[in-house]
Amino acid sequence: MKRSEVKTEYKWKVEDLFASDEQWEKEFAKLEKNINFSQFAGKLNDSDILLKFFKTDDEFSKTFERLAVYASMRHDEDSAVSKYAAYDAKIYSLYTKYATEQAFFSPEMAKQSDEYLTSLVNDKRFADYDYVLKKIIKSKPHTVSEQEEKLVSLAGEVFYNFRETFSMIDNLEVPLPEIEFEGAKAKLSHGLYGIILRCDDRDKRKEAYDKYYGAYDSLINTITAAYTGNVKSDIFYSTVYKYNSCLERALFNEDVERSVYDNLLHTVDKNLKVLHRYVADRKKILGYDKLYFYDMYTPLVEGAELKLNYDEAYDYVIKGLEPLGKDYQALLKKGHDERWIDVEETDGKRSGAYSTGAFGVHPYVLLNYQPDLDNVFTIAHEMGHSLHTHFSSLNQPYAKSNYKIFVAEVASTVNEVLLLKYMLKNTTDAHFKKYILNYYLDMIRATLFRQTMFAEFEYAAHDKAEKGEPLTKEGLCDIYAEIGKKYYGKEIEHDYNISCEWARIPHFYTAFYVYKYATGIISAMNIANRILTEGDKAVKDYFKFLSGGSSTDPVSLLKLAGVDLSTDKPFNFAMKEFENTLKEFERLMGI
Repeated sequence: MKRSEVKTEYKWKVEDLFASDEQWEKEFAKLEKNINFSQFAGKLNDSDILLKFFKTDDEFSKTFERLAVYASMRHDEDSAVSKYAAYDAKIYSLYTKYATEQAFFSPEMAKQSDEYLTSLVNDKRFADYDYVLKKIIKSKPHTVSEQEEKLVSLAGEVFYNFRETFSMIDNLEVPLPEIEFEGAKAKLSHGLYGIILRCDDRDKRKEAYDKYYGAYDSLINTITAAYTGNVKSDIFYSTVYKYNSCLERALFNEDVERSVYDNLLHTVDKNLKVLHRYVADRKKILGYDKLYFYDMYTPLVEGAELKLNYDEAYDYVIKGLEPLGKDYQALLKKGHDERWIDVEETDGKRSGAYSTGAFGVHPYVLLNYQPDLDNVFTIAHEMGHSLHTHFSSLNQPYAKSNYKIFVAEVASTVNEVLLLKYMLKNTTDAHFKKYILNYYLDMIRATLFRQTMFAEFEYAAHDKAEKGEPLTKEGLCDIYAEIGKKYYGKEIEHDYNISCEWARIPHFYTAFYVYKYATGIISAMNIANRILTEGDKAVKDYFKFLSGGSSTDPVSLLKLAGVDLSTDKPFNFAMKEFENTLKEFERLMGI
């Protein structure tokens, strides 16, 4: 489908950011011309000047954010439109200039005494920046000279190209072929591939699986080069900023202790037997002598799929999130009616779904909606992100409004879990209940177990490169295959296609991001359970978390909602939830 064929009500209202491209270009030129942070260099030991620096930076960043979000959204509407690709490139060039202009800041702040910085933390004038100042004190060992900071800033635009290269490959260059499905021929898009994997025609699933991975395998050398470059850029940054590893740098930047990461991997590793049990159940229910990965997504309960058009699905989501209150539901409706959402899959449009936004403007959501249950949950998921952004921006000053990526998946997944529990509670159809239990099992498998598996792959790839060992396509595929065998066990066939799966994962170009999906669903399962069992108090505590932005470290924010990831308790609850769901599913299925 061409974008021009989509009805206006199903396109996001970008005019709320800028009325026109011309206005964007005018604002960009103005911001580019007036960038001037060097005026503050050498003067940050004066608290009045430092405060002015922070406020000037806020104003610049607010405008830059709006410009960047507009450029990115326009580019994602159709990657083939060179005008918006150029906008994106201009944004990164401006950011490089901005970062270079600010190169003095971190080195100069690192020279300030702890006494001075601590006094600022306790100064009411700096209330908006107290968390930033605390981070500066902690960051002193990882600060470089001004000249080094300038060189690193200039390198940023070059290193971004690895991610951009993969994005272009993934969205435009992968030679996805045509496939006949449901009586019609169509290009095997990312969205169509997901639909076919869930269909009950095993031959068609195998055909799609082979063609999809065959397309990626045809570019495996190029993708390997892009990913290797991206890993090397991670090592470059970690080395420059004096971290012992890429993982240490990633965790430090999120202000998360290593114990949280270790808790996740340890808890999952000791509970893999229950995942193996689920895989064995799937093989038994499907009645196959051999189970393949293209069999892992088709529902185990036939004829219970929820096929709703977009508007029906959206209304369903609003009803399902009733435990969060009428105000939350009203905001959901507002997002639908005021065109926060870009709905249809169209030629050249970025695949998948995401939420984005800029301070002072409502959030936005990109979808590629298909009429299946998974996409109903995607609506709930992305609107969870958006309303998290809404509440943080509403309740925090700009400097504290952007929550850490570590907690970014919590609100989205709370919505998914609450919606699923609503479905289970409100159905009298035993068949549909079995279907939803199966869906929940697959959701936990994909978001908790699979993302933790991804995290192990990332760690192994980075560790190998950090030891000076080359990353080759064979080596990366071998690493992925071995980890996959550990996670999924002996009841499934580990073929060559699945060993190449790493080559199609966009999130690997933002290192050590994926484990946060796992900690996110673990936190969400705990929060949703508390909301459903404790009611209003739990909801109020949850809204404290939603409104927290980056006012403190993310683990402390989660404690406001009753989740303490520094302990084993939430991890163990999540594992028990998966096991109990599996037991109930097995009981209903008679196995």
